[in-house]
Amino acid sequence: MQLSTKTEEQLRIVSVRGERIDAAVALEFKDAMRVQTEDGPKTVVLDLSEVQFIDSSGLGAIVAAMKNLGMDRKMALAGLTPTVARVFQLTRMDSVFSVFPTLDGALDELRL
Repeated sequence: MQLSTKTEEQLRIVSVRGERIDAAVALEFKDAMRVQTEDGPKTVVLDLSEVQFIDSSGLGAIVAAMKNLGMDRKMALAGLTPTVARVFQLTRMDSVFSVFPTLDGALDELRL
């Protein structure tokens, strides 16, 4: 599981460089997210635009990464493909996270 990270103004952007977040990579994803977000800005934007599939383990890993941020930081999601967006809708996790159709859209709104 590869992640790329950059910090831009008051945002930490973490981009998933893989097509799946499933049981096979969920633990690795969660650990990588912890390392990439352990310090830095209050807002983390998780770019999921390359992710084509997510299962319950992957969803759980994203929730765990959000909880790992603590109460004073937040995570937003960007670039969900239709299949991934559907998982978030079915589980109602789209009401837990701020979800943006594109990374640029997330950055424009969250920079304010």
